[in-house]
Amino acid sequence: MKKTIFIVALLLGGFAFQNANAQLRVSLGINIATQPVWGPTGYDHVEYYYMPDIDAYYYVPTRQYIYMQRGRWIFGASLPSRFNYNVYTGYKVVVNDRTPYRHPEICRAKYASFKGHSGQETIRDSREPRYFENRNHPEHGKWQQEHGRGGNGRGGNGRGRHN
Repeated sequence: MKKTIFIVALLLGGFAFQNANAQLRVSLGINIATQPVWGPTGYDHVEYYYMPDIDAYYYVPTRQYIYMQRGRWIFGASLPSRFNYNVYTGYKVVVNDRTPYRHPEICRAKYASFKGHSGQETIRDSREPRYFENRNHPEHGKWQQEHGRGGNGRGGNGRGRHN
C-alpha cells in the first residue's frame, strides 16, 4: 500500500513539474508584437534592452525605462530630457536576464564596446512581415486585414480609438 501511494505521488509530482515547465516555456515565448518599434530586429523574445550610451535599460513587459538617479534605479514611462537620447538611432543590446540592472557592472563591462555605435535596423523600418503584427509598425493595418483582425483599413485597432 505504501509503495502504491509513493508511486502515485511520484507520478503526480512529475505531471506538476511538466505543467510548470510548459508554462515557463510559454511565458518566455515570442513577444515581437509588444516590443517597441524602435527596438532592433532579429529577436523573437526580449526582456530588456540595455542602452550603453546612457547606461540605462528598457523593460519590455511593462514598457518602462530604468535609469540611475542619485544612486537609485528609477522606473519610468520615459527618459528624462537630460539623457538627450534617440532610441531609434542609439545602440540597444538585448538582455534576457531577470534583473540586469541589479548588477550593472556586468552590462557596463560586457557591452562597453557598443557605446557610440548606430546602424541597427529597427522594427519600425523592417519590411519583414513578422514585425507587421506589432501595432505600432507602419504595416500593422495590412497585417490586420490579412489575418482577419478587426482593422478598419486605417491601421487602427478596430475599436474606434488608437492606443
